[in-house]
Amino acid sequence: MLMPMAISFTKQSYVTRYPGVLFSPRQSSYFCVSAKNIFRKTCRRELEFKQQCHHALFRSKDKADFSSSMHHQANEEDVSRATLIWRAIKLPIYSVALVPLTVGSAAAYLQTGMFSARRYFVLLISSVLIITWLNLSNDVYDFDTGADKNKTESVVNLVGSRTGTLVAAYLLLVLGFVGLTWASVEAGNLRAIMLLTCAVICGYIYQCPPFRLSYQGLGEPLCFAAFGPFATTAFYLLLGSTRENLCLSITATVLSASLLVGLTTSLILFCSHFHQVEGDRNVGKMSPLVRLGTERGSVVVKWAVMTLYSLLFAIGLSRALPLSCIFLCAMTSPIGKLVVSYVEENHKDKGKIFMAKYYCVRLHALFGAALVAGLITARILVTKHIPKLVFQ
Repeated sequence: MLMPMAISFTKQSYVTRYPGVLFSPRQSSYFCVSAKNIFRKTCRRELEFKQQCHHALFRSKDKADFSSSMHHQANEEDVSRATLIWRAIKLPIYSVALVPLTVGSAAAYLQTGMFSARRYFVLLISSVLIITWLNLSNDVYDFDTGADKNKTESVVNLVGSRTGTLVAAYLLLVLGFVGLTWASVEAGNLRAIMLLTCAVICGYIYQCPPFRLSYQGLGEPLCFAAFGPFATTAFYLLLGSTRENLCLSITATVLSASLLVGLTTSLILFCSHFHQVEGDRNVGKMSPLVRLGTERGSVVVKWAVMTLYSLLFAIGLSRALPLSCIFLCAMTSPIGKLVVSYVEENHKDKGKIFMAKYYCVRLHALFGAALVAGLITARILVTKHIPKLVFQ
């Protein structure tokens, strides 16, 4: 602390002397007030500066978080839309076009030893076009009834045009049927085109007005008939017939194989309804799962898989199918068990049970591949399998 060294008085005023400083009382008072004001202003400015820095820091964090959040949401929307498009395309479901054709061609190869690659690929493309018609028209008519109102992966909801989707669907049907007709004419087999026409009719009355038999719970029997006995047998006739050999016999082998193909295909359709039971019930679509409920539906899946393998062994005992088919198809039983356990564990979980149909697709594809490999192996092996004639 500075102490005053001397104090002197005059007539006019007095002064206070500090070492090196000389103030009058008025000057001293003014200095104190000024110092206080300066101090207060400095503190206020410093506080304001700190507050501004504090707010700026939070604003920058908020902007960064908001930007990160928006970026994350955009990525989620991108992934979500990509997933929806993948689901709308339903690429794995096109195994229902591949398996009947390939099993039919393998049965024809077993019977005749012939295989026409050109005809096979024409039939494959035509089948894919017709399956696409089934998927697109099904989305359109389910959109009309309100069944697909909340189905985000519906093609109509994604594209936003009901008319455009319907026109595209029937254009694909015409192109596909032209391909089937060409193959039938080339093979010279009218029975085949009649069977394929029956398969297409099953698809039409399954979903299209005024029939819409799927709303009466008849979708699975129609699916079984269309992809099993009708389509598989027709492809057998088309790939085993030539203009020189018009009277290809329908054998117990191809009929047995077609029954197995129809069963695995129907299982896909049945399991595809697990996640939309409430929506189907609300629009009056009385699918088997709406009638049974998901719990009893899971029991049906179990019995269907058991029936598939029981039928396989029964056919093996009757020797309608080669032993190579029985052995190879039996090796697919683990995937059948996987289907059953997955449905039993998740039939109440809408998010997970959606995948049940894709597990069924795996079973369908692997079982079909085993059938094909068994039929081809039987032809190659020295011990010949002689198919039993059913229809001449």
